Amino acid sequence: MTMHTTVGWHVELEFQEDDQHTRAAALVRLPDGSEVRAHGGASRHQTDANQPRVGEEIAGARALNELAMRLLTKAHDEIDAASGRTSHPIHV
Repeated sequence: MTMHTTVGWHVELEFQEDDQHTRAAALVRLPDGSEVRAHGGASRHQTDANQPRVGEEIAGARALNELAMRLLTKAHDEIDAASGRTSHPIHV
């Protein structure tokens, strides 16, 4: 079986930070023009060193995890709508 790439997705991550918190916003634009958005956050304990990159990694990972779950839910809802029945849950 030969695989061909027919589409590509672009995921954007943006961060907002202060001394204690990092907030990430994730966005994917799908080929049909729809968008799926998600958010994630991280908090630095006052005794931890200030490492913005680590906060971005944690907040970004949490946003991407939520984005993945939203995409699974979207796909599940589309399967149900197309089939007219309730499909089996999609597991990660």
